[in-house]
Amino acid sequence: MKNVEQLLEKIYLIDGHDLQLEQRTGTYVLAEDELTIIETSASPSIPYIRSGLTELGFSPEDIKYIIVTHIHLDHAGGAGLFLQECPNAKVIVHPKGERHLADPAKLIAGARAVYGEKFDSLFNPILPIPKERLMVMHDKDSFSISENCTLTFYDTPGHANHHFSIHHSGVNGMFTGDTSGILYQPLLRDGIEFYLPTTSPNQFDPDKMLQSMELFKSLQLDYIFFGHYGMSKNPNEVYKQVSYWLDQFVDKAEEGYQQADTIEQQIEATTNGLVQRIKRHLQELGVPDHHEVHEVIKLDMEVCAMGLIEYLHKKSTK
Repeated sequence: MKNVEQLLEKIYLIDGHDLQLEQRTGTYVLAEDELTIIETSASPSIPYIRSGLTELGFSPEDIKYIIVTHIHLDHAGGAGLFLQECPNAKVIVHPKGERHLADPAKLIAGARAVYGEKFDSLFNPILPIPKERLMVMHDKDSFSISENCTLTFYDTPGHANHHFSIHHSGVNGMFTGDTSGILYQPLLRDGIEFYLPTTSPNQFDPDKMLQSMELFKSLQLDYIFFGHYGMSKNPNEVYKQVSYWLDQFVDKAEEGYQQADTIEQQIEATTNGLVQRIKRHLQELGVPDHHEVHEVIKLDMEVCAMGLIEYLHKKSTK
């Protein structure tokens, strides 16, 4: 499997091997006049990013901007560590994420609650970013990184409130982080386009997610670039599938919420319900039960179920 892939002219994708999985989380390299990367993944991914830049003929000193779509650790956890190697770079973040990159204590505590004893191997170290190295971009702010490439930032909640997406004028594409879900590369290699929403804790909101996708639709995009993982040339299929599965996710979570008494049991029931529902769908598409994608989907559904149940608990106490 290649560590670096060219997607379009001047747009490359480096595999960060997040969770020690290939084609799980990626870093986009925009090889424009002002070298820009989007997403760092967690700190264990930094050696892969460094190696990928070398393969492309760049060094960390060349980087002007490091953009994180949101502050979840699988997208931004390595930013502080990597910034130490990038003396000329600034980290661009959503206004609601700035303070958490400057002081990641709450981020660390939240991730420990989700990942438990796996936390250290998956995410350490998480280093604070000096405030003078942080740059905030608000909704519809923009700047150019070359004559033919303007980046415009859009507030796109749904997955998280501290999430923006970045429009690339040169290709009419959007880097959507997690807002428009996950693209499953193991299935795409088999000729099956498959997208699922990602509903991880703790700010998941299905209505906001749908509103953000309506924004994407209104821009008539030609490409969507996912945090997990890669590029779609078929945005309308993305919207269709993610919207469909979002309803399915909430329905399964409501079943799990009603069936069980404790939060742990509700999460387990929801996870099992989602895994079985997706497996049936993939069977109909001819995907065998032993396909590697099922293990990845199970991991995703465990985290998605946490966000879904938390959303329902919040909704019930309003």
